[in-house]
Amino acid sequence: MKVTQLRFDPTVSPLEGRNNTGKLEMGNGADEQQHAGSDAKGKGLDQTGSGASNGGGVFALTTRVYRRRWVMLILFSTFSMSNAYQWIQYSIISNIIAKFYGVEMTAVNWLSMIYMVSYIVLIVPAAWLLEKRGLRIALLLANMLNCAGAWIKVASARPDLYWVTVLGQFLSATSQVLLLGIPPKLAAVWFGPHEVSVACSIGVLGNQLGIAIGFLVPPILVHNVDDLDELGYHIRVMFYITAGFTTVMFILVIMVFQDKPEIPPSQAQLQAKHILSVGSSYAASLLRLLRNLPFMLLVVSYGINVGSLYTISTLLNRMIIGSYPGQEENAGRIGLTLILSGILGSFLCGIWLDRTKLFKQTLFAMYILTLIGMLVFTFTLSLGHLWLVFITVGTLGFFMSGYLPLGFEYGIELTYPEAEGTSSGMLNVLAQIFGIIFTICDEKVIDKWGTLAGNIFLTCFLLIGTIITGLIKSDLRRQQANVENCLSTPTGSESLAQDYGTTGWSGTWQ
Repeated sequence: MKVTQLRFDPTVSPLEGRNNTGKLEMGNGADEQQHAGSDAKGKGLDQTGSGASNGGGVFALTTRVYRRRWVMLILFSTFSMSNAYQWIQYSIISNIIAKFYGVEMTAVNWLSMIYMVSYIVLIVPAAWLLEKRGLRIALLLANMLNCAGAWIKVASARPDLYWVTVLGQFLSATSQVLLLGIPPKLAAVWFGPHEVSVACSIGVLGNQLGIAIGFLVPPILVHNVDDLDELGYHIRVMFYITAGFTTVMFILVIMVFQDKPEIPPSQAQLQAKHILSVGSSYAASLLRLLRNLPFMLLVVSYGINVGSLYTISTLLNRMIIGSYPGQEENAGRIGLTLILSGILGSFLCGIWLDRTKLFKQTLFAMYILTLIGMLVFTFTLSLGHLWLVFITVGTLGFFMSGYLPLGFEYGIELTYPEAEGTSSGMLNVLAQIFGIIFTICDEKVIDKWGTLAGNIFLTCFLLIGTIITGLIKSDLRRQQANVENCLSTPTGSESLAQDYGTTGWSGTWQ
């Protein structure tokens, strides 16, 4: 474990002095090393890794990974799964839900789109909460809202209580606003530089797995029967299972989940913490991101890709039933195939990124293959071969769903040292906006010209997203900050001073 000790003048703002020439004085004397070591031990700096100075202004910059990081990741992923399940549980049986509540199909689609609208409206306070109050507070609030929404739905299993189920879905949607920005933040806060992409992929995997279960379980539990009392019983059972699971998750998060480790896991996380600790605000960070052209191009291309995925997920039941009437259960299985293949794609791409760091190349390749997959799905859907639909949807899902964690990780690379929740929040905002626009427009296109025209509509936008992705200039800032020899030589020490951008640093390297 490397230890870097720096002396800092707190009157200098790291952000304001970023263009100044830093001065670092290396001391090799035994007295200075002994003094620094005793200070670190006495003040517990090696245990906190926070960089907070003691009376002499000496920082102990250490990194360490903890085994319990996997517990935090799995706990978050499982909770995210329960929330994503609630998003899609209505859409995959949309024709049954419309009949039960006596509403139009558009009203059922809004039970899915309410997740997207809530995100757009609430993302700014949610991102502020995540950045300023940390992972634990954000996750506790998200769990409380998700659990409350699930129990309200239990009370809504009557044909005259559509508005109650909308209320329950709105609370679950509000929970999702807090959740979507957590995977890159949790990965950066808890995991080392050589496993952060895999960790982010696993964090996103929980959300995708929840969607997969949401495609599979509702058609099994809720059959298309004409008796509304019997139908209401089956819907109520589905809601009770969800409410029970979310309650268990709420209790586990209260008891187990921790905000952050005592010592940061990487030099990039450690430096970002110091760089943004003075003179920074959420508004200032947001403005810097808006002026970052490569990141803004990524925001648009990410929004198109993920917005298209949301649209396909919302309208999949209609697409399948239109070509294969009476196949509600197979529609759910096809949706399951879409997401499970995406989970595999996410995990493999996370491993690939951690080993190669080829962010733009991987992202561009995934986008091109998504476009090809969408074309194949579009022109084979109506051929009458259900087995072929499973194959084409699985291929499309591998690339389209697998793209999600890639976009998060690339966004963090382009915007380091800005807060992970801020960059991921902006990515998700455009995804929700495009999701709403695409869903409404695609539904109208399908109504007028059929499913083929609706899929061509999405394909055209994916082509635009592919072109935009090719224009992004790669700038892997976080990877540069994680270069191991940065802190091991005098030259590296000067680089660190320039990264901090201050004129008040001095210290010793051990």
